[in-house]
Parts: sequence; structure tokens; C-alpha cells
Amino acid sequence: MAKYLLLKHYRGAPAAVNDVPMDQWTPEEVAAHIQYMNDFAARLESTGEFVDGQALSPEGTFVRYDGEGRPPVTDGPFPETKDLIAGWMVIDVDSYERALELAGELSAAPGAGGKPIHEWLELRPFLMAPPTVTE
Repeated sequence: MAKYLLLKHYRGAPAAVNDVPMDQWTPEEVAAHIQYMNDFAARLESTGEFVDGQALSPEGTFVRYDGEGRPPVTDGPFPETKDLIAGWMVIDVDSYERALELAGELSAAPGAGGKPIHEWLELRPFLMAPPTVTE
């Protein structure tokens, strides 16, 4: 088994294939999208492939150590940016091919009008421990 991070990138119109930003979806469309995500996670829980997942708020803050002992804080990321990390899911699957299959399925979550949003997903394997050198 190998763990992968599915990092959900929300791209606002016009970059999105669906071309309707989420803040313009009806409450029913938002509910259908969330139900799709919950059903997807529940199915993977039943197969032992789901580890964890979470949606993220569009508000955030960037923090970086400045070398002076205090972290400068800047506003952002902003909801009006073209690319925003919307959430993540961790899966534990038998192969890279299975991870690709699930990422493609998750990308088809419904949006406005019930059409797939073709969401960009970043598929990242977890870094495994470096090999141990023995003599």
C-alpha cells in the first residue's frame, strides 16, 4: 500500500472547465457537490483506501520566518485568486494507477447544472523514509 495526497485545486472562471465559480452555484448544487465528496470518501472507507480528508476555508494567511526571530504574516491566499487549494484527501492504495483512477473520479464531482467540474487535483505520493544503509 502507498499513501497519496489528493490536493484539490479550485480554479475560478474562466480557467475552470465548468466556467461557473462555486460562489455562483445554487444551494442545491453545493449540496450535491458535498454529497458526491462524502459518498466518494465513504466508498473508499469501505475498501480501506480512505485515510483522511478535509475541505479548507478560502481565507488564509502566509507565514514565513524572516531570520530575525519573528514570523512576518501576510494576507492571503485570497478567494478571488485563480487557483486556490480547496481541500485535500489522503488515500492508501495498492498502486499509482489506482491513485490516478481515484483522482480522475474525484475530479468529476458535480458543479453548476450537475455537470462535472473537472477540478484540478494534484496527486502527490507521501515521501517514504530513506533506505537504511547496512554493512
